[in-house]
Amino acid sequence: MKTNLIAALALACVLAAATALAGGEPIKIGAVLSVTGPASFLGEPEKNTLTMLAEKINKNGGILGRPLEMIILDDEADVNKAVLAAQRLLKKDNVVAVLGPTVSGNTLAIMQSFSAAKVPLISCAAAEKIVSPVNPWIFKTAQSDRHAVLSILDHAKKQGFKKLAIITVSDGYGQAGREVLKELVPAGGFELVADEVYGPKDTDMSAQLTKIKSASPDAVICWGTNPGPAVIARNRVQLGMTTPLYMSHGVASKKFIELAGEAAEGLLLPAGKLTVAAILPDTDPQKQLLVAYAKDYQAAFAQPASSFGGYGYDALTLVQKAIEAGNSADPQAIRDNLEKIKGLVGISGVFTFSPEEHNGLDQSAFVMVTIKNGDWSIVQ
Repeated sequence: MKTNLIAALALACVLAAATALAGGEPIKIGAVLSVTGPASFLGEPEKNTLTMLAEKINKNGGILGRPLEMIILDDEADVNKAVLAAQRLLKKDNVVAVLGPTVSGNTLAIMQSFSAAKVPLISCAAAEKIVSPVNPWIFKTAQSDRHAVLSILDHAKKQGFKKLAIITVSDGYGQAGREVLKELVPAGGFELVADEVYGPKDTDMSAQLTKIKSASPDAVICWGTNPGPAVIARNRVQLGMTTPLYMSHGVASKKFIELAGEAAEGLLLPAGKLTVAAILPDTDPQKQLLVAYAKDYQAAFAQPASSFGGYGYDALTLVQKAIEAGNSADPQAIRDNLEKIKGLVGISGVFTFSPEEHNGLDQSAFVMVTIKNGDWSIVQ
């Protein structure tokens, strides 16, 4: 019911704008997002951003002079609903491309449907498995786990840390991150002294942190998305732990700071540059776009923009650019021209795709940040 309602509302809004345009048949682009449910803090800003950007595109004449028709379905972070949504978009709505899903597990569950249908999917999720090995029809806009882990380990090495502990969530995002951590921590010359896991619905991780504390690590790396990492931050303080705590880019929004409260102070993480857009140097190629996006989002929705909404922004922009570059909204042409995109400045980084690279970002998409006085600060 929620899925149909959100789809209908989003479709009605965009069609209202589209009817004012002269032009050919609408270009139908679908999206499967976790607008409600446990990952709504990720999916809602993605939905908001797509609605805002689609309206802007239509006001500016559409794509190739044709109106854009966005069809947004809510999977509520449920894998079965993601599968059903994907099938509806492919078989009923006949979309030329799909954006999302929001979460890694749902993306991994529906990927093969898009290969079979020969329709490009541009995921907003982070797991490296989405694009490695490369599937010709699957792309993603979220920065990869590998680059986030490398950013953390680069910082840890500079601090002289030798022994590291990890605590990861048992969902798709956490499992993917854990695999990369277990590979890169020893490869980077560190000793992995503890490897703990928690469930997505767990409300206390004191037991895992107590085990980690007994292993005497120099630093702890937590891999998950809200609310789990905020619980871990609070449990750490309650246990009197002073061991430095790194978070993943999965918590790079003000929501995490709100959930963790004072326990967020001093935590470190790799984040997309949107979190610190206002204090980036003027020479940064992303700064102008980031500041404008943040301003537009705040004006439209009366809340701060987040990196997660940026994944949606980039996904739609990439499809738009691919359609314009090929002068065609045919799914095969979109796929082919996505692979030709070079140096496209986005919210999540500067994208350069190829037949061998379907994320298009490198480690430069991240900046190490810390939390000071309840806000983000760039680590110098």
